[in-house]
Amino acid sequence: MTSQPAAGAARWVPSIRDVAAAAGVSHQTVSRVLNGHPSVRPTTRALVLEHIQALNYRPNRAARTLSSGRSRTVTVVTANTTLYGYARTLQGIEEAARGSGFVVSILVVESARPEAVRSVVEHTADPSTGAVVVIAFDEAGERVLQELPAGMPVAAATEPALPVPPGVPHVWLDDRTAALEATNLLLTLGHRTVHHVPLPSAVRTHGRTEGWREALVAAGVPVPRLPAPGWDAAAGYRAGRVLARRGGVTAILCGNDDLAIGVRRALHEAGREVPRDVSLVGFDDAPGTAFATPALTTVAMDFLALGSTCFRAARAALLGEPIPVATLATPRLVLRESVAAPPYRPPGG
Repeated sequence: MTSQPAAGAARWVPSIRDVAAAAGVSHQTVSRVLNGHPSVRPTTRALVLEHIQALNYRPNRAARTLSSGRSRTVTVVTANTTLYGYARTLQGIEEAARGSGFVVSILVVESARPEAVRSVVEHTADPSTGAVVVIAFDEAGERVLQELPAGMPVAAATEPALPVPPGVPHVWLDDRTAALEATNLLLTLGHRTVHHVPLPSAVRTHGRTEGWREALVAAGVPVPRLPAPGWDAAAGYRAGRVLARRGGVTAILCGNDDLAIGVRRALHEAGREVPRDVSLVGFDDAPGTAFATPALTTVAMDFLALGSTCFRAARAALLGEPIPVATLATPRLVLRESVAAPPYRPPGG
């Protein structure tokens, strides 16, 4: 005997996980069947399709989430929630989502290891996740973006050079040009070259590193070897200790402000002061940089607008609307106290 829902109760609507459980497969396999992925064996495909029909499952995500009242959800996939660029982008997504009546959930991908990426991808395969925004500033986010099934309502915050799956709207800030301008500022002040503490990258070379190198090559000056990349002040401190031991280091461009803080500490411990001995430039214009001693010259990045633009693109993809055209402000150099002309070195002195 089959039971019937009580009068007034919400109608049960099967999810992709219900289909997976009935067929005895993972919901990632169900997603592959729905998207026609060639890796599924014919017998498995037939089994999954049989249970889709038996449960009357509707794979159309927009229609499914609208009918169940769960469309007003956006899931943000990110590898970090504390670093300034990530946190500010998340804030932009949340504020825009709230203004549209959407609820935001956050899914942290712990690493770029296949099992960590697979877990996140499987979670997003359920229509209850709604629209998806991937913050692909790093390898973990980039791998999730590449592994998501085709046809999902996805938007991504990326680096300009990041290869993005066809049809996925993606938004970026032109940090390459900003890094080029910051490097040229230091060269104009008279520095023989500019050293760089890079960020890790989802692609072969980060845009900030590309801009730095492009400026040096165009000026015909030496391109110094790079220290180990990193994200936080501890990584900057380690790189700063390496640079403090090198002769001729008078100017350093850091991949973000956290790195610059660590570099500044290492230089101070080595008896090299900013900007008397070394000029220092950060990136992002994080809170507090204007109140450091000395105040940090940096590049202001509008991560808030980046996040809100990503949300609007993901929302449009979910609801089947035209993807809005992204117009973001160009990053700008904020000149403060941490840069100066290189120290005078008398001949032979």
